[in-house]
Amino acid sequence: MRETRPALAETLSRIGSLIGDGRSRDDVLDVEQLSNESGVPRDVVRMLLDGEEPPAEDITDRIVRRIVHLRETRLRPDGTRHSYDEIAASYGASRASLSNLVNSRRKTPSPQMPSRQALSRQEPSERVLSQQVPSQQTGERRPARSGGPLASTQAGIETFFFGQPNGWLSAEPQTSLDNALQSVLHGLEREVADPMARLRGTHGLRELAARAPQLAEEELQLVTDWIDTILQRRNAQRVRGSGSDSSHTEGH
Repeated sequence: MRETRPALAETLSRIGSLIGDGRSRDDVLDVEQLSNESGVPRDVVRMLLDGEEPPAEDITDRIVRRIVHLRETRLRPDGTRHSYDEIAASYGASRASLSNLVNSRRKTPSPQMPSRQALSRQEPSERVLSQQVPSQQTGERRPARSGGPLASTQAGIETFFFGQPNGWLSAEPQTSLDNALQSVLHGLEREVADPMARLRGTHGLRELAARAPQLAEEELQLVTDWIDTILQRRNAQRVRGSGSDSSHTEGH
C-alpha cells in the first residue's frame, strides 16, 4: 500500500500532467463531487488539493460524521434515507446501538475546524494546539486518538453501503480523497489514450458547446473540420478492417 501523503501528491501530480492545454485543474476536479465520494468536508478537500495539512479529527467523530454523510448521500431508490433499523439489522445489531453511537457524538458540540485563513495566521505551536480535540469528559484538549467504534459496527455499515468492508468510514482524509480521485485520473488516462473519449463523454460535449460562442466562425470551422477528419479516418479504418476479415474468410 502506498504511503498516504505521497500517494495523494503523486495522484495530483499525475492529474496535473494529464490535463493538457486549455484546461485547469478546476475544470476537471469537482470539489462537491469529491466531497460526496470521499466523505471529506468540502473545505478540507480544498486544503488537501492545495497541499495543505488538514486539522486533526478524533477518529470516532470522523466515523460518526461519515455515517451521517452516507445516510444523506447514499439514498434509497425512492430518494429517502436508509433507517437506522435497516442499517443495524443488516449486520445483526439493534437500532438503539447505532442511533446511540451517532447521537452521543452529535449532541456534544464539536469544535469548529479552523478555517484556512485562521490556520495561516497562527504560529506553528498554536496550530498544533488548535488541531487537538477537546475531551468530552474533562474539556481538556487531547490529540486525536487512533481507536474508534467496534470494528464489527464499522465493517457492517461499510458492507451495507459498499458491499464489503473497505475502511471508508475511518480512513484518513488524504487516503479518502486519493481514492476518490482515482476515477478522475483514470478518465484522464483514457482521454490521452483515445483523443475522442473526451468528446464522446457528456461532460466533454457540454464543455465544447459552452466554449463555442467564444470562437470565431473560422475557428469553429476548424474544429468541425478536425472532427470530420478524425471520423473519416475512423470509418476508413473500419472499412479496411472489415474488408480484410472478408478476404480472410473467403480464403478458408
